[in-house]
Amino acid sequence: MKPLTLTDVVAAEFAPETTYLNTSSIGLLPRRTVETVKATAEQSATGQGGADAFDCVFAARSSFARIVGVAEERVAVGTAVSVHVGLIAASLPAGAEVLCPEGDFASVVNPFAVRGDLKMRYVPLESLAESVRPGTALVACSAVQSADGRTADLAAVRAAAAAHGARTLVDATQAAGWLPFDAGLFDYTVTGGYKYLMAPRGTSFLTVTEEAQESLTPIHAGWLSGEDIWNSTYGPVQQLARSARRFDEPPPFLSYAGAEHSLALLEEVGIENVRAHNTALAARFREGLVRLGHSPVPGESPIVSTAGLTDKLDALTAEDIVVSVRAGNLRASFHLYNSTADVDRVLDVLAG
Repeated sequence: MKPLTLTDVVAAEFAPETTYLNTSSIGLLPRRTVETVKATAEQSATGQGGADAFDCVFAARSSFARIVGVAEERVAVGTAVSVHVGLIAASLPAGAEVLCPEGDFASVVNPFAVRGDLKMRYVPLESLAESVRPGTALVACSAVQSADGRTADLAAVRAAAAAHGARTLVDATQAAGWLPFDAGLFDYTVTGGYKYLMAPRGTSFLTVTEEAQESLTPIHAGWLSGEDIWNSTYGPVQQLARSARRFDEPPPFLSYAGAEHSLALLEEVGIENVRAHNTALAARFREGLVRLGHSPVPGESPIVSTAGLTDKLDALTAEDIVVSVRAGNLRASFHLYNSTADVDRVLDVLAG
């Protein structure tokens, strides 16, 4: 199939009524996704929905697996990153050391912190790899920081963890959908679907290597976690799925009906094409901010955060420009439905 151009996609799939620069909070839904969710809801209202509702979950799982470069047998579906991380946190023995970057997203950190019997250690993001030491059980970090768009040196983290026998957990929520990413390089990855994957809320994905799977207890396993789901509906499940599907949460079908089509759209466009588009817009924005005398957080991700501009939020909102404030920074984030005109418009307002 010939990849769609970004111009094709934007014209066919998106109709924003604002200058929307807030994908790091929530991505816009493609038209095909909205139409599918509506149709699925109508089928449920009229009694036409049935067992084939599972097909959308299987399709979304397969599509996500291709996007992050793993076999679909290594992917579990769920509803939220924090639930996946909680599963991993529950597997650690008391006293285990978990190493995290300072200020990482709460869903990555809090499931470990609330246990109360784990040793939590926080270091600056740039010191993460060198801070892995003998006795570190797990290194948990985001591939791209939500607050300011900084990217982790994942290759260095992976090498340091391997040298000290630590497992790795990477949150790809702010990366998957624009950044080519090989989830198979890490013991675990977690990804929320409603940002750069442009899926409805209530979709998330966990990847687990075959080796790491053996250390996890599927504490929320229900009948859908059975190897043969239709013969696992009553009593204890006799045979859990041999794949990572044993860690599935019961999926919200409306959300996954939409996710199937959002992920398919990204595959049609190509993640490399999305990356090139997004990072070019972010670079243009950073350059414009510097010309205006500001100092955005350095980096190459599509998330651009700048201190000293939070007082501009009201003026931007008044012009129907949607951005956010995080960690004391004004944060703009760019995705495939944005254009150079969007960049220039927000710069014009900031210059005023």
